[in-house]
Amino acid sequence: MKVKTILVSQPAPKTETSPYFDLSDKQKVKIDFRSFIHVEGISVKEVRAQKIDLSKFSAIILTSRNAVDHFFRIAEEMRFKVPDSMKYFCQSEAVAYYLQKYVVYRKRKIYVGNRTFPDLIKLIKKHKTETFLLPSSDKLKPLIPDELNTLGVAWTRVDLYKTVVSDLSDLENVFYDILVFFSPSGIESLLKNFPDFKQNDTRIAAFGNSTVNAVTEAGLKCDIVAPSKETPSMTMALEKYIKAANKR
Repeated sequence: MKVKTILVSQPAPKTETSPYFDLSDKQKVKIDFRSFIHVEGISVKEVRAQKIDLSKFSAIILTSRNAVDHFFRIAEEMRFKVPDSMKYFCQSEAVAYYLQKYVVYRKRKIYVGNRTFPDLIKLIKKHKTETFLLPSSDKLKPLIPDELNTLGVAWTRVDLYKTVVSDLSDLENVFYDILVFFSPSGIESLLKNFPDFKQNDTRIAAFGNSTVNAVTEAGLKCDIVAPSKETPSMTMALEKYIKAANKR
């Protein structure tokens, strides 16, 4: 069956140079964006219940912009002045750049990884004597605690925000040829919003092994999988599929 419409379960890109817009133009398909999940901050009361003393840490591990926002939100609400000596270990340049929203970048000790957590671990290893705080969501990839525990550093996780299912009720009678997912939480949202969802002729695209597994565990069929050697990005995988489907 031909592909004419795609729904990506993420917010619309903020830049006009997104490869999704190129894909839409080149393949003449309509692409919509909608967050299937969103993030909500955890209250100070809930954070205090975790018995975390922010003053006990000399370094912070930041894996996302959400982690940055909610760490500084909680620090402010707890009236904790983050010391200038605090060291920041950022998983990517994007996270490090975002940190400038809260600190004077050139006056802080900031260490930047190459996008993946194992890359960041190499930097953390050089500072093993620090006491690390890991601001987290309620859903943390097992890789992160596994890597930190293997390294043997002193670290503590604090949940500061949670992933929540978005209300998609307005999409009940809207149908797309392809639904695109990037996390198991997206599949969870689909089924919570539409417990009687039938895949029928809808194709499902999934990014990453955990997302693919969530699709199959939900009893659905995964038609498009990324990344792969041939299609390292989701837009490349979609383009390959669309070209084949629309030739028929």
